[in-house]
Amino acid sequence: MAHKILIIDDDPDVVLALRMPLESAGYEVHDAHSQESGLKAVDQLKPDLIILDVMMDTHTAGFQLAHKLHGPAAKEEHKAIPILMLTAIHQTTPLRFGPDEDYLPVDGFIEKPVDPQKLIAEIKKLLKK
Repeated sequence: MAHKILIIDDDPDVVLALRMPLESAGYEVHDAHSQESGLKAVDQLKPDLIILDVMMDTHTAGFQLAHKLHGPAAKEEHKAIPILMLTAIHQTTPLRFGPDEDYLPVDGFIEKPVDPQKLIAEIKKLLKK
Protein backbone atom coordinates (compact mmCIF):
# COMPACT_ATOMS: atom_id res chain seq x y z
CA MET A 1 0.00 0.00 0.00
CA ALA A 2 1.35 3.42 -0.96
CA HIS A 3 2.30 5.93 1.71
CA LYS A 4 -0.12 8.86 1.92
CA ILE A 5 1.46 12.30 1.67
CA LEU A 6 -0.48 15.48 2.40
CA ILE A 7 0.83 18.68 0.81
CA ILE A 8 -0.37 21.81 2.61
CA ASP A 9 0.51 24.77 0.40
CA ASP A 10 -1.58 27.62 -0.99
CA ASP A 11 0.22 27.75 -4.35
CA PRO A 12 -1.39 25.35 -6.86
CA ASP A 13 1.73 25.44 -9.05
CA VAL A 14 3.89 24.25 -6.16
CA VAL A 15 1.38 21.53 -5.31
CA LEU A 16 1.46 20.31 -8.91
CA ALA A 17 5.26 20.46 -9.06
CA LEU A 18 5.43 18.31 -5.90
CA ARG A 19 2.59 15.97 -6.85
CA MET A 20 4.12 14.83 -10.14
CA PRO A 21 7.41 13.38 -8.82
CA LEU A 22 5.73 12.02 -5.68
CA GLU A 23 3.07 10.15 -7.63
CA SER A 24 5.75 8.91 -10.06
CA ALA A 25 7.61 7.54 -7.03
CA GLY A 26 4.49 5.63 -5.97
CA TYR A 27 3.11 7.89 -3.23
CA GLU A 28 -0.59 8.65 -2.78
CA VAL A 29 -0.76 12.45 -2.78
CA HIS A 30 -3.46 14.71 -1.29
CA ASP A 31 -3.44 18.47 -0.85
CA ALA A 32 -4.90 21.28 1.22
CA HIS A 33 -4.46 25.00 0.69
CA SER A 34 -4.71 26.68 4.10
CA GLN A 35 -3.97 26.12 7.76
CA GLU A 36 -7.62 25.33 8.48
CA SER A 37 -8.17 22.95 5.54
CA GLY A 38 -4.81 21.34 6.26
CA LEU A 39 -5.76 20.53 9.84
CA LYS A 40 -9.07 19.04 8.67
CA ALA A 41 -7.28 16.98 6.01
CA VAL A 42 -4.83 15.61 8.60
CA ASP A 43 -7.75 14.37 10.70
CA GLN A 44 -9.63 12.91 7.72
CA LEU A 45 -6.75 11.38 5.74
CA LYS A 46 -4.36 10.38 8.52
CA PRO A 47 -1.37 10.85 6.20
CA ASP A 48 1.98 9.13 6.66
CA LEU A 49 3.82 12.42 6.06
CA ILE A 50 2.96 16.11 5.70
CA ILE A 51 4.72 18.58 3.42
CA LEU A 52 3.96 21.99 4.94
CA ASP A 53 4.51 25.47 3.51
CA VAL A 54 5.28 28.34 5.91
CA MET A 55 3.54 31.30 4.29
CA MET A 56 -0.07 30.62 3.33
CA ASP A 57 -3.13 32.53 4.54
CA THR A 58 -0.74 34.40 6.89
CA HIS A 59 3.05 34.72 6.96
CA THR A 60 3.23 32.33 9.92
CA ALA A 61 0.42 29.88 9.12
CA GLY A 62 2.86 26.99 8.63
CA PHE A 63 4.54 27.67 11.98
CA GLN A 64 1.17 27.82 13.68
CA LEU A 65 0.01 24.58 12.08
CA ALA A 66 3.28 22.83 12.99
CA HIS A 67 2.66 23.80 16.63
CA LYS A 68 -0.93 22.54 16.48
CA LEU A 69 0.28 19.21 15.08
CA HIS A 70 3.51 18.68 17.05
CA GLY A 71 3.40 21.14 19.95
CA PRO A 72 2.76 20.33 23.62
CA ALA A 73 -1.05 20.44 23.24
CA ALA A 74 -1.10 18.33 20.03
CA LYS A 75 -2.96 15.05 19.70
CA GLU A 76 -0.68 12.04 20.01
CA GLU A 77 -1.71 10.74 16.57
CA HIS A 78 -0.66 14.08 15.05
CA LYS A 79 2.73 14.03 16.76
CA ALA A 80 3.50 10.70 15.07
CA ILE A 81 3.17 12.17 11.55
CA PRO A 82 6.48 13.52 10.21
CA ILE A 83 6.35 17.09 8.93
CA LEU A 84 8.64 18.26 6.14
CA MET A 85 8.58 22.05 6.05
CA LEU A 86 8.85 23.52 2.57
CA THR A 87 9.42 27.22 2.11
CA ALA A 88 10.99 30.07 0.19
CA ILE A 89 11.09 32.30 3.27
CA HIS A 90 14.90 32.36 3.33
CA GLN A 91 14.80 33.91 -0.14
CA THR A 92 12.23 36.56 0.77
CA THR A 93 13.20 37.56 4.34
CA PRO A 94 16.35 37.78 6.45
CA LEU A 95 14.91 35.16 8.84
CA ARG A 96 16.89 31.93 9.22
CA PHE A 97 15.49 28.85 10.90
CA GLY A 98 15.36 25.08 10.81
CA PRO A 99 13.76 22.25 12.77
CA ASP A 100 13.70 22.93 16.50
CA GLU A 101 11.65 21.02 19.08
CA ASP A 102 10.32 24.18 20.77
CA TYR A 103 10.39 26.88 18.11
CA LEU A 104 9.66 24.89 14.94
CA PRO A 105 8.51 21.35 15.74
CA VAL A 106 9.04 19.76 12.33
CA ASP A 107 11.09 16.74 11.28
CA GLY A 108 12.76 18.12 8.17
CA PHE A 109 13.21 21.32 6.24
CA ILE A 110 13.66 21.89 2.52
CA GLU A 111 13.77 25.13 0.53
CA LYS A 112 11.90 26.04 -2.66
CA PRO A 113 12.53 25.49 -5.48
CA VAL A 114 12.79 21.81 -4.67
CA ASP A 115 14.94 19.31 -6.49
CA PRO A 116 12.60 16.30 -6.94
CA GLN A 117 15.36 13.79 -6.17
CA LYS A 118 16.26 15.57 -2.93
CA LEU A 119 12.58 15.72 -2.01
CA ILE A 120 12.10 11.97 -2.53
CA ALA A 121 15.30 11.21 -0.60
CA GLU A 122 14.17 13.37 2.35
CA ILE A 123 10.72 11.78 2.37
CA LYS A 124 12.19 8.27 2.36
CA LYS A 125 14.46 9.22 5.27
CA LEU A 126 11.58 10.67 7.30
CA LEU A 127 9.27 7.71 6.64
CA LYS A 128 11.93 5.28 7.93
CA LYS A 129 12.03 6.97 11.36
